[in-house]
Amino acid sequence: MLASVIIGVAIFGYAGWALMKYIKNSKKGKCAGCAIENSCQTKNKCI
Repeated sequence: MLASVIIGVAIFGYAGWALMKYIKNSKKGKCAGCAIENSCQTKNKCI
């Protein structure tokens, strides 16, 4: 029973963290939220 609770909390905790990270990156905009922003060849298309 305790293991099920811990696993459930871990799953929902990770899902919440991933959702918050996605929301923060989406607020930055298309290029600013991109993981390869510094080396992007099409940066001028992201106005």
